[in-house]
Amino acid sequence: MAAHMGHRLRKGATTGVVMAAAVAALAASQAPEAVQPPVDNAGGDHAIGAGDTTPPSGRGSATGDSPYYTALPPLNTPNKPGASSNLPVITGPAEAGIPASVYSAYKRAELSIRSTDPNCNLPWQVLAGIGKVESGQARGGRVDANGTASPRILGPALDGNGFALITDTDDGAYDGDTKLDRAVGPMQFIPSTWATWGQDANSDGKKDPNNIYDAAQAAGLYLCANDRNLALKADLDSAILSYNHSTEYLNTVLSWVTYYQRGTHQIPDGTGVLPVDRSDDVGRGNRPHPTTPLPTVPTTPAPTPRTPEPKPSETRPGTVKPPTVPTKPPVTPPVTPPTVPAAVKVAQLAIVANQKLTTTTGSAFTGAPRVAALDAAGKPVAGVAVRFEITGTTDTRFAGGGTTATVTTGSTGLAASPALRAGAKTGSFTVRATVVGRTLHAAEFAATVTERQADTLTRVAGDPLSATTGTSFTQQIQVKATDKGALAPGVRVTAVIVTSKTDPKESTEGPSFKRADGTSVRTVTLETGTNGLLTFASGDLLAGDKAGTFYLQLTAPGGGTTFIDLTVTAPPTTPPATDPTPTPEPTPSGSGSPEATPSPSASPSA
Repeated sequence: MAAHMGHRLRKGATTGVVMAAAVAALAASQAPEAVQPPVDNAGGDHAIGAGDTTPPSGRGSATGDSPYYTALPPLNTPNKPGASSNLPVITGPAEAGIPASVYSAYKRAELSIRSTDPNCNLPWQVLAGIGKVESGQARGGRVDANGTASPRILGPALDGNGFALITDTDDGAYDGDTKLDRAVGPMQFIPSTWATWGQDANSDGKKDPNNIYDAAQAAGLYLCANDRNLALKADLDSAILSYNHSTEYLNTVLSWVTYYQRGTHQIPDGTGVLPVDRSDDVGRGNRPHPTTPLPTVPTTPAPTPRTPEPKPSETRPGTVKPPTVPTKPPVTPPVTPPTVPAAVKVAQLAIVANQKLTTTTGSAFTGAPRVAALDAAGKPVAGVAVRFEITGTTDTRFAGGGTTATVTTGSTGLAASPALRAGAKTGSFTVRATVVGRTLHAAEFAATVTERQADTLTRVAGDPLSATTGTSFTQQIQVKATDKGALAPGVRVTAVIVTSKTDPKESTEGPSFKRADGTSVRTVTLETGTNGLLTFASGDLLAGDKAGTFYLQLTAPGGGTTFIDLTVTAPPTTPPATDPTPTPEPTPSGSGSPEATPSPSASPSA
């Protein structure tokens, strides 16, 4: 950090003195060929660069707050010949030189925009200051004969780490990244902003953010948006901050504007100083804070000692020989009037229909957010890109599954979002509609998702339900859910085993619901099918080990309630088993065995 800061302190700083210098520079005569912008303080506004800066309102920025180059101008800024200053006349230091094609693009953009929006008072030095900070003047003017950067200039992926999080909006067409957006080209436009503000300033049939002519003209239009007058401090600050929401960025750009206002010159393409010291070199989100002011410029020049002129073959020690302007200048296309984006004409987004949206879970909303893009006179503006965005904790999505959608207004200025479909989550959220590339007040639509309802639950005809303890109910149970007479699919129904209809509390014994893991519970939540039916299959309901009368209570959002009787009986009593073997008769009491009775026919013995 110290090494970086020390390097910057040797180059200069952007404190109050720099801001005051910007006032003097922009109010004083311009560099050669420049046009003097008027300063209008009739309304009490300060001149450009005076006082503290005020960040603009709104969330958007041209670059997505991408990193920028923080190197500052030399302490000895260039001075135009004949000006009252003790600073030496600098005719060719590399820092003061602007590559020929880049210089031409800035000048052409100034002239073109002044022809269509003279009240903006855009000085080309503001474009040069931004171009220096964003890309080091197209990386020192490394552009082809048509002014297109080669290779193309890309910022880091805008992943939200230290700058904005912007997911892909151009399918990688400009930045080659199909997941995240990147700032593109010499003026570092993000693709979504370029889609609105892009220009074809060199009339080659393409709007190319890597072409310095296209990019410079688009940047000028972007800075002049919202009827800004850049001769006023507040508007100039707002314009620069709309490019990148950083006070250090504003001060750095203004320091280069001041520097270029004091004088500059053209150098060959490709020979400019390559940019160094990017703002994310010291840690993302930690912008450097240069604090050393420029020295105060005296009003009376100090005497300059006469120095003998060197011979043509000699070079004075310690001087830098100015680079030679190329003998074959780059191709300079004709000045093309800027194409004012339709978005610039919009004064407001008016809500046309469906400001309040409601539906139930899993259902489509019956209406879509609809807005009208209107100009200051209340007339519709066609061709405006309107971005609809779902915000809040919800799983509602636009048709196609996205949370954002961009729609272009038709000839009537109207734009409606794609159809919305709710997910499983209930609650409220907001749909915001904004004009792409502008920071106008958003049109907001309130949306609510509630549970699906059924006002009636009825058991489909079936036998009474009974089972013995230790078994399960073998009968199938079906319940029909309806709402306002229509079948009610997707309704979440709560089923509870209770012991009383008048005081329905979950029972602690008796029947229960069998779970897949083998355990049982006495409260479950089920959902009706597409036919509005809720089904308990045979064996889903266990009888338990307690005989008695119980009830299956079913309730649904919307008031639907029903009770189904459950009878649990004890198994029948079984009589004891008997022995099939006959029991012998008992023996008479007496001594010994019974005597034999003589047969009557037997003869007595002799």
